Amino acid sequence: MASDLLELLNASKDYVSGQTIAGKLGISRNAVWKALQRLRSEGYDIEAVPRKGYRLISSEAAFGQKSIAAALHTQWLGKELLFFSEIDSTNEEIRRRSRKGAKEGLMAVADRQTDGRGRRGRGWTSPAGTSLMFSFLLRPVFPPETAPMLTLVMAIAVSRGISGECGVKTGIKWPNDIVLNGKKLVGILTEMSVEPDYIQEVIIGTGINVSVKDFPAELNTTATSLFLETGKHFSRAGILAAVSEEFERCYAVFCEDRNLKRLAGEYEQLCVNKGKRVRVLDPKGEYEAQAGGIDEYGQLLVTLDSGEKRSVYAGEVSVRGIYGYI
Repeated sequence: MASDLLELLNASKDYVSGQTIAGKLGISRNAVWKALQRLRSEGYDIEAVPRKGYRLISSEAAFGQKSIAAALHTQWLGKELLFFSEIDSTNEEIRRRSRKGAKEGLMAVADRQTDGRGRRGRGWTSPAGTSLMFSFLLRPVFPPETAPMLTLVMAIAVSRGISGECGVKTGIKWPNDIVLNGKKLVGILTEMSVEPDYIQEVIIGTGINVSVKDFPAELNTTATSLFLETGKHFSRAGILAAVSEEFERCYAVFCEDRNLKRLAGEYEQLCVNKGKRVRVLDPKGEYEAQAGGIDEYGQLLVTLDSGEKRSVYAGEVSVRGIYGYI
C-alpha cells in the first residue's frame, strides 16, 4: 500500500488530498495516514497541509524496503529484496538464505552492519544512516576458475553506477577498490562456495561510504565518502539502483564470454594503477614495477625494471602505490 501511495505522490507535482488518495487506492482515510507514516519512517519528506493534502518534498534521505524497491528498475537483480535496519553482515545473511535454496538475484541491504568485513578479513565500519551496504546472490553455470573475475565485473558496475548517479569521477584501484580523489570510497568482497566442477554460489558484498563525516585515525589518510568529497548528500537508494543496473549489463557480457575480453577496455579506462609505478606485495618477495592494463582474466600486467613482464593474480598478491595508497 505504501508503495502505491509513493507512486501516486511521485506522479503529482502538487498536493493530493487524503480523500483523492483514498479513492484512487481504494482504501480508508485511516489507511492513507498509516501508509504516510510508514513512508516517513523510511525518510521520505512528505508535507501535510490542511485542506490541501499531501505533497512529496524529497525522497533523497529515504532508505528502506519501499524506497529501494521503488528505485530499482532491474530485470532480475533484487527482485527478491531483503532490508535490515541492522544486521551482522549482508554477506552472511545471503549465505544463510542460500543454504535454504534462495534463487539467484536475491539482494540483502542494511542500514548498519555490526560484523561487516572486507577483503583479507579486514573490518568494515558502517554507522547507521551513513553508508550503503548490500550483497547479492549469484548461481553462475560457468567453471569455478572463472568466478574470481566477478569481483572486477562488480568494480566496473560500482564505479560506473556511482559516477553516473552522483556526478563524480571514480576510479578502480586494482582489483576492486573504488577510489575518489585518491582515497578509498568503496570496498567489494566476493565469496564463493565451489565443488571441483561447479559453483554452488557466489556472494558479492559491497560497502559504499555515502554520508560518513569522519573515520578512525588509522583510516583518515586512505578512506573517504561522497559527502566529504562533494559536501553533498546523495540518495542511497538511487546509488544502489544505478549500481545494480550497471551490474546486470556487465554480468550479461561476462556470462557470454566467460572472461573479461570485452570488458577489459572499460576496466582499464577506470583503473587508477595503469601507467603508474607500483609495489607488488608478493608473499614470495616484494618488488616494484610499472603497471599496465589487465588481461582477459583480470590479472594486472606489470613490467619490471629488467624488462620482464609478469601477470599479477589478485588472489595471491596486493598492489600498493610507491608513494601512498594509489
